[in-house]
Amino acid sequence: MENLLSKIQSPLDIRNASIPELIKLADEIRHFILENVSKTGGHLASNLGVVELTLAIHHVFESPKDRIIWDVGHQSYIHKIITGRKDVFHTLRQYQGLSGFPKRSESEHDTFDTGHSSTSISAGLGIAKARDLKKEKYSVISVIGDGALTGGMALEALNHAGQCNTDFIVILNDNEMSISKNVGGFSKYLNRLRTAPMYFKVKDDIENILNKIPRVGKTVCRTAGKAKDSLKYFLLPSIFFEELGFTYLGPIDGHDIKQLKTVLLQAKNIKGPVFIHVKTKKGKGYKYAENNPHKFHGIGSFDLATGKPFQNKEGKPSYSQVFGKTLTEIAEKDKRVVAITAAMPDGTGLSDFAINYPDRFFDVGIAEQHAVTFAAGLAVNGLKPVFPVYSTFLQRAYDQIVHDVCLQNLPVVFCIDRAGLVGNDGETHHGLFDISFLSHIPNMTIMAPKDGKELAAMLKYAIASEYGPIAIRYPRGQIDDFSEISTDYHIHDKKAEILLEGKQILFIAIGKMVKLAYEAAKKLKEIHIDTAVINARFIKPLDEETILSRCLNAKHIITLEDHVIKGGFGNQVLELLHKNKIAHKNLTILGLPDKFIEHGSNEELFKQYCLSTEDIVKRVQQLVRE
Repeated sequence: MENLLSKIQSPLDIRNASIPELIKLADEIRHFILENVSKTGGHLASNLGVVELTLAIHHVFESPKDRIIWDVGHQSYIHKIITGRKDVFHTLRQYQGLSGFPKRSESEHDTFDTGHSSTSISAGLGIAKARDLKKEKYSVISVIGDGALTGGMALEALNHAGQCNTDFIVILNDNEMSISKNVGGFSKYLNRLRTAPMYFKVKDDIENILNKIPRVGKTVCRTAGKAKDSLKYFLLPSIFFEELGFTYLGPIDGHDIKQLKTVLLQAKNIKGPVFIHVKTKKGKGYKYAENNPHKFHGIGSFDLATGKPFQNKEGKPSYSQVFGKTLTEIAEKDKRVVAITAAMPDGTGLSDFAINYPDRFFDVGIAEQHAVTFAAGLAVNGLKPVFPVYSTFLQRAYDQIVHDVCLQNLPVVFCIDRAGLVGNDGETHHGLFDISFLSHIPNMTIMAPKDGKELAAMLKYAIASEYGPIAIRYPRGQIDDFSEISTDYHIHDKKAEILLEGKQILFIAIGKMVKLAYEAAKKLKEIHIDTAVINARFIKPLDEETILSRCLNAKHIITLEDHVIKGGFGNQVLELLHKNKIAHKNLTILGLPDKFIEHGSNEELFKQYCLSTEDIVKRVQQLVRE
């Protein structure tokens, strides 16, 4: 049987396709995605759910003339496949390969770079207004999920779009999921919309009947607005989107290409903002993803036949798992402990806590700003809120950290997951800025564990502390283990740990970089370069006494961090030396450069930026020679 996908090189190739051809193409694309993502890893379930929707959009609209913006962008694989990137799709999320998200530098069909949620409506409205001011003619379509629609920024944009009254289409991809099951009042409202199609049918039937009455029908129909409104509010408590100023179309079946095409053509010809409500099934067409969409939201390589991920050989737990297990144990003894997540209970390790302590677990949806101020409210009333959040997403709540937590010196514990390089999700997800934007805020304490056991100890210390906000940053992936080397896992106030003594070279490292520093130091000692290693533990405040005492005698001081150098840990050490009038001409700061770091495995990226153990050893040998 003829393979249609092999002929698709651009959206032009599907614009004249028949509905049966599009249906067949959808099946081929699902198979293609499964074959590739099972090898590369990626966001699987969300893409399987939007195959028909993506094909319908490209069938009706003319990309790149018409502008398509994908919120978050993890559902953009089909878009990439049919916009000329099919032949390199096997490089998805691989070093120097295709990005897992829309990227303007990658294709003219990618209208806007995305990676974080709730941005597409704001961006789309801006593009639409620019079009109007320039007197251009094209459609603007923003596709947003129901999870992202709970984000405050999306609601702010909807409010503005209804006021602007410009031609603009918002498509809600409603699969009842973000990463985990959606929660909150807005989710309940959408559920009422999904289950109340009777209003739309009755409304159309009434209009049809009135219009058919001879001579007076149309007049009666025009004056029946109040009656129709009464019917609307009787059958649906509120038509939120219509009240904002949108023409609401839906809900419609997101896997029925014929129906999608009809509604999209209708929307294209409606003046003003249009909101299309599309119901889809996350993981559609692959039973393992349909049954466990949260597990297949973002997944590494897996066995296509069984749906089981390929396990790491060492079988070590992740930092997120250690965090979750420790927090659950602490909460058993301390009834003040509560946990908050911004729609990521599984990713941040809170699943067991949620099961064991449902009354003390709060999923606030994709709303990091609200999560932080909510935590502040809990803290001001005597509880101990713990907010685990990916480093890259904590950026969204900067003002709330400053104004609502730190200004009041409240004991909120921020557990900053995915700090440092996160690998194949790339520049939108690396956690490389948290030290910079937290360290200058008064009252904030920042720590970083060298291994899983130290993370557990730091979490216990942070929850027991009454001194104000504390942030603990830790990396993605399996824990390191220094238990055979480290003799003291008790966290003392502001105290660093000396792992190795030496007088020639001094490594001062944080978090994940402690392992690299220790490995490099052992290799250097083998070639008779005497090297000391300090595990700083505290980024702010620094253990000034320990660091200064070793810096006075060292010939070369090297700081190591998995963070950008600007405003990072090395700069904290530099300020300390300057404050104490210690010559710092032999201080070397190792970290990431002042740029957005591309995607690739952590090993590849560490090698690229000269942060592998071998690179560190070579750097020290060069310093010694000089």
